[in-house]
Amino acid sequence: MRVLLVNTNEKTGGAAVATSRLMDALNNNGVKAKMLVANKESDAITVVGLPHPWRQQVNFLWERLCIFMHLQFSRHSLFQIDIANAGTDITTLPEFKKADVVHLAWINQGMLSLGNIRKILKSGKPVVWTMHDLWPVSGICHLSLGCNKYKSHCSNCKYLPHNGSNHDLSYSVWEQKKKVYRINDILFVACSRWLAGEARASGLIDKQVVTDIPNPINTSTFCRKDKLAARQTLELPPDKRLILFVAQRATNENKGMNYLIDACRALTQHHPEMRENTGIVILGGHAEDFEGQFELPVYPLGYVSDERKIVDCYNAADLFVLPSLSENLPNTIMEAMACGVPCLGFKVGGIPEMIDHLKNGYVANYRDLADLERGLNWILNESDYECLSRSAMQKVLSKYSQQAVAMKYIEVYNQAMAFKRYAL
Repeated sequence: MRVLLVNTNEKTGGAAVATSRLMDALNNNGVKAKMLVANKESDAITVVGLPHPWRQQVNFLWERLCIFMHLQFSRHSLFQIDIANAGTDITTLPEFKKADVVHLAWINQGMLSLGNIRKILKSGKPVVWTMHDLWPVSGICHLSLGCNKYKSHCSNCKYLPHNGSNHDLSYSVWEQKKKVYRINDILFVACSRWLAGEARASGLIDKQVVTDIPNPINTSTFCRKDKLAARQTLELPPDKRLILFVAQRATNENKGMNYLIDACRALTQHHPEMRENTGIVILGGHAEDFEGQFELPVYPLGYVSDERKIVDCYNAADLFVLPSLSENLPNTIMEAMACGVPCLGFKVGGIPEMIDHLKNGYVANYRDLADLERGLNWILNESDYECLSRSAMQKVLSKYSQQAVAMKYIEVYNQAMAFKRYAL
């Protein structure tokens, strides 16, 4: 079986990481998988870049300009919505022609347009689409942020300036998607049960199949290692308890850093000894912006792309915290758990599916600062830490290993091909 995975980026962003890991998992389990990307970042022979990558940049700029005009020349929401009005026709590429299954992932920002998706569906190839956010089943947004209009028909979008008309940009893109999805069957895969439920509720795909399969992780790479050695490599203190926060951009408000700052401030007031024995490690762009904002020592490591160093970061930590306000199935929690690090996050999206409350970590009530503080204190001061660590690793091995995830996707590919043969 030959599978072509299509994603905008090769390595940058959570969807790129997840898609690359899925490609490796498939190739390690008998499937010939290749990845087609606009932005090729390695010399891997299993990753193919678009023949004219500059065109994707032109498509990206044109789409942003159109969105900018619809936003009445405001930058607010400029990178929070996508309209897929420009992209590249991939149906002429040899990789596409050889594929038995075309597997779409995150294809925004000039990679594929809705017209390109229409051509892919008309080609007769079985199509599987992994949803890394809500965009495939909404009008223009990736995060609904509490809006439920996508369940009936997107209109009067909160991301757009209000002009009194329900027939706004979100309405028109919704209508375009509806026409595209009528052409042929797509098997949608959500990375979490939560997102699968949201997708099934969408008025866009009421007749399409939706299943849920988690992202895979290489448990030979992400595994527990010597904590002191990891700290020595990263030049972190050997004698403190370290709380780790990871985000591609640490200043992203959606990742909830302000909640962590406030929770740590409250915790140090109740446990003043923590000022001496506990520190905060921040991995991600603009990490240095938070120096001096905690009542604890802060160790900013900046943005790191080297996988071995990322593994060291997890192994150096005693606790991983991701107080995100919206999440699907974050790779960071999976990575931390694979390294035996208990995790703490809000009860939102797919996080409660990953963290088993009081078994391998702590799930705090959504936006509940006091409960976030309780979670920090429980893991650091009250729990059976070694038991949490072992349970976290076991959860990853049983649910998110390459083999476990690859077998589920192979079932979906066979189902997609069977649908296609039946339709013919």
